[in-house]
Amino acid sequence: MPEIASTWMRGGTSKCWVFDRADLTAVGRPLDDVLPRLFGSPDPRQVDGVGGGTSTTSKAVILSPAEEDDADVAYTFAQVGTDQAVVDWGSNCGNCSSVAGLYAVRRGWVAPRDGSTTVRVRNTNTGQLIVQEVPTPGGIPDERGSAWIPGVPFPGVPVRMWFVDPAGRTTGKLFPTGAHIDELPDGDGTLPVTIVDAGAPLVVLAARAAGLAGDESPAEIDARPGLAARLDALRRHAAVAIGLADSPAAAERAVPKLALVAEPHDDGADLAVRMLSMGRAHPALAITGSVGLTLAARTPGTVIDRLVGTATGTDLRLATPAGTVTTRTGDHEGRLAVAVTRTTRRLAEATLVLPEAESGPGPLVTAAGPGHDDHHLPEEVAVR
Repeated sequence: MPEIASTWMRGGTSKCWVFDRADLTAVGRPLDDVLPRLFGSPDPRQVDGVGGGTSTTSKAVILSPAEEDDADVAYTFAQVGTDQAVVDWGSNCGNCSSVAGLYAVRRGWVAPRDGSTTVRVRNTNTGQLIVQEVPTPGGIPDERGSAWIPGVPFPGVPVRMWFVDPAGRTTGKLFPTGAHIDELPDGDGTLPVTIVDAGAPLVVLAARAAGLAGDESPAEIDARPGLAARLDALRRHAAVAIGLADSPAAAERAVPKLALVAEPHDDGADLAVRMLSMGRAHPALAITGSVGLTLAARTPGTVIDRLVGTATGTDLRLATPAGTVTTRTGDHEGRLAVAVTRTTRRLAEATLVLPEAESGPGPLVTAAGPGHDDHHLPEEVAVR
């Protein structure tokens, strides 16, 4: 049976299995088959694989040295389903992005500098350039882990990530419909939302429009009868409105994301946020979602502007279930950039054993979207 080298890493509030692209492609099987089988899907427990049984712990990062002159690392993100044998390639994970720089320096793909090393990471799912600052005191990667972030009970290596010129990476526009407010159906009626594309396509909805105060815990949101179905219907209609799907049923599970926003209940925050990921409330915050929220908050006439007014400072403080996450707006070589700091830690080096193709409970399907097949996946993952 094939054996595949991998590194298990925590990135922000997510865990991901990190692969060298060359190791995965050497198997010679489509990654839409390989990744679910390695992770143990379909199975909510993922008991026969390395997945963690939740959306934040069933993620894969595929890395290789970049071929372009404007990047050092090519990075493809895969959201692996748990109870379904699906792989979503349509978006990026900001938390998992933070592992790329440290991994690249350790592999020798980027020469470390004394103090801090800049690693230019190109996300192939969206084309987003993420400039990462990795601590390398004395020219050596520092893995001691001394920084803390909300939602993680232990320290890790701090990595500041600048999302450079993030607007419209998936759809071509910061506001894909051309409007700052859209009315979309949720199954019971219509609700006003802001659809923004920065970091990843994001649907922003006032929490009170969904019958929430905005300070509920993830468990309370997940337990609200019928809420998940309504919000997913809203999210799927948004996918159609911005051209990511031909019908609500064909929309991917991971994109667009959805954020519930409210006035902050904490004086130290500018906005309260409850994010949904793969149909469930996120325990903290999707970092790509924080980028979209940052640019939406700086634009008049959005759902956020109606709630708390337009943000004018360089920092935006987002109150999440795990604590406050701060983003910073600046520039990188004259281009708008949004920064957020995550921590990362290497958990293990492992060799994953891939069973031969088996007949299972049902056919494997891909969540690449309507009209998509392997030819439409990012070049780094289209395997024949």
